[in-house]
Amino acid sequence: MTLRVRNAEGCTGAEIEGVALSRPLDPADLRQIEDALHDRGVICFRGQQLSDELHIAFSRLWGDELDIHPLRQYAKPEHPEVFVLSNILDDQGNPVGAADAAQYWHTDLSYTTHPSRVSILRAIEIPHDDDGHPLGETEFASTAATYEALPDVLKARLGGLRAAHHAQKPKPKAISTFMRPVDQATQSRLSEVIHPVVRTHPYTGRKCLYVNWGFTTRIVGEPREESDRLLDHLFELMTERRFVHVHRWAVGDVLMWDNCSVVHQAIGNYRLPRRRLLYRTIVKGSAPF
Repeated sequence: MTLRVRNAEGCTGAEIEGVALSRPLDPADLRQIEDALHDRGVICFRGQQLSDELHIAFSRLWGDELDIHPLRQYAKPEHPEVFVLSNILDDQGNPVGAADAAQYWHTDLSYTTHPSRVSILRAIEIPHDDDGHPLGETEFASTAATYEALPDVLKARLGGLRAAHHAQKPKPKAISTFMRPVDQATQSRLSEVIHPVVRTHPYTGRKCLYVNWGFTTRIVGEPREESDRLLDHLFELMTERRFVHVHRWAVGDVLMWDNCSVVHQAIGNYRLPRRRLLYRTIVKGSAPF
């Protein structure tokens, strides 16, 4: 089959048809996929059948180093690069994965010095409502389109600003695994980092807002009240519905997104016995500039 890109409505999101990720990709197809990723921010491959090994192999096409999430208790022991997102409990009543699935707007690993280039999430079990409609959607918002829509005076103001990011930014415990007690080894990997508020995309040169509700704590050098006011304004702007794409999951979906140009959040509209199970890899990126 010929590879086709079907853009979603709005400024972000696309589906890639005519490709099986379990097979070697033609270089021309890989370039077309990368172009779609950079153009649309988030892309979906439906109906895929991947083992953990094939998932990792596809991920390595986007960078040599796969990050291991700081919450290593939710990594697969035999493949620690694969992080488990799930509300399922084991026989002892312990969660098999990160149950909250980050139900707040964020960018993966923005609290590290070299945040993720891309995240790749594949669906194993998806909850449904009584009418058979999928639950547990994931929402994405384009930080590139948001920046481009800003008035010039605000772009000028943001140009030289830097912001602090921290995994343990205070937020409701019910929606943040990081706010629950973590072991000393995990704690040692969680510290504040500083990134520019406006980031240049390392592959396209496009300007993107690089702050997020989940992990950005303050604007460096600004009084707290002014910092909070500016960040709240940016968080509100970037999640306006004109910038948002909603992905409705199906088993076999492989979803891939660009952590420079989009923020995302999971929707927690399901509970056990409705089960959700997804596996994710994250490809290490470059230091923001």
